[in-house]
Amino acid sequence: MDVDLNCDLGEGGAHDAELLALVTSANVSCGIHAGDPETATAALALAARHGVRAGAHPSFPDRAHCGRREMERAEPRVFEDCVYQVGALIALGRSVGCPIHYIKPHGALYHQACRDDAYARPLVAVAEFFGLPLLALPASRLQVLSEGRCPFIAEGFADRRYEPDGTLVPRSRPNAFVTDPRKAVEQVEWLLRERGVQSVCVHGDNPEALAFVRALRAALAEAGHRVVAL
Repeated sequence: MDVDLNCDLGEGGAHDAELLALVTSANVSCGIHAGDPETATAALALAARHGVRAGAHPSFPDRAHCGRREMERAEPRVFEDCVYQVGALIALGRSVGCPIHYIKPHGALYHQACRDDAYARPLVAVAEFFGLPLLALPASRLQVLSEGRCPFIAEGFADRRYEPDGTLVPRSRPNAFVTDPRKAVEQVEWLLRERGVQSVCVHGDNPEALAFVRALRAALAEAGHRVVAL
């Protein structure tokens, strides 16, 4: 079975260049939660060089907590925040010949929008405005509200554990992450089979990310999967 691997990049991490040679989709930071125009442009240029599909990764305006703190924010502000971020990334991508193919919200914005219409509605409006698909959890409010307005890509996580209701175990818990590539492959196969995911996320913001993604790709190949862009 084919698997698209996406990764959060352009945040100023040390391994963007190596990870872009291993993944097929790059969620490029728009510079609000981490990174800046320089790191975003560098990630987009590398994505174009490697033939990796780039997506915009907008966030709450919260650099102090890397966009991972939930916020109360009015719908018009969420819409404006994200139009600003996605529009800027589209322009940066155009400057280096790297089109933006989708939108994946980052961190707390992602999780609030997956469960709360007040955050899902403005994100769907942003995707509709730019004519881009949204990438997020299956069976989420984002998927429901996307129907008839913008395409939706169901996403799973190779390196995060799940709650019984299909949401992710919070990062604050000690068992939040999957670190064994073999266990990650088992989870990916479950996500493809039971959750209908089309793209699988691997995080690039930890020191072991590069070794994990290399081992994951090898284990996926051994299990008969092809890593290819959607």
